Amino acid sequence: MWQTESVDLGAYFARTGASASSSLTELHEAHVRAIPFENIDVMLGHVPSLDLGDIQDKMLGRRRGGYCYEHQLLFTAVLERLGHTVSRQMSRVMTGPRTHFISIVDDQLVDVGFGAGMLHPMPLADGAVVDQAGWPHRLRREGGRWVLEKQGAEGWELRHAFETGIEQRPVDYAAANYYVATHERSPFSRQLVVMRLEPGLSRRLVGTEFTVEHAGEKPENSQVEDLGKTLESLDITLTDRELSHISSTLGTESGARS
Repeated sequence: MWQTESVDLGAYFARTGASASSSLTELHEAHVRAIPFENIDVMLGHVPSLDLGDIQDKMLGRRRGGYCYEHQLLFTAVLERLGHTVSRQMSRVMTGPRTHFISIVDDQLVDVGFGAGMLHPMPLADGAVVDQAGWPHRLRREGGRWVLEKQGAEGWELRHAFETGIEQRPVDYAAANYYVATHERSPFSRQLVVMRLEPGLSRRLVGTEFTVEHAGEKPENSQVEDLGKTLESLDITLTDRELSHISSTLGTESGARS
């Protein structure tokens, strides 16, 4: 059902730098640091394919990124091939619909597809706090659901919330993927989003605003002038046609060759 047998572990390890002997925490960090979070296909007018072969071609072959469904489908397939027990589930971001793809693996929350969010798994324990690349995150029980929060300047900020034990099928993610890619109220259908996370550093491109944030410091914001250079700084290289299309949408210089 999840196409796990088709995972190219060699190509995956070549992209991420992980190995078959890596721990779950090591695999999680290697994935997040190597593969960008981005919605470029949506900005090009496409609904991203959730076929695992297409995801591997995009992320491993063409060295692109993707958003939560693509990241989590690839990562959970790798984990199952390595012998982990995976439960694929869905979470509600803020007050929106339940569209975010999460996984429970070895009694831990696994989430490599929340942009500049989690670098490591979170233990499913009420009140558990884990430093995520310099930004503390907390899991707590609230009635029948788990709530993930990030510590901000004014206290704990809601990230998303989920109930465990509700297994999803591929068609559930296909429906959510279509909504996220096409609905007028989806943040990913209206603006370019690219995010990178590494220890002590978060970089985010949302629309034309580029934010660099070091742990414990105030974010630095700037407006993008050359989209191509900004994307290359985030380890994403597009064709001239793709750059021109997105730049015309955003009203920026593409940096494409004439």
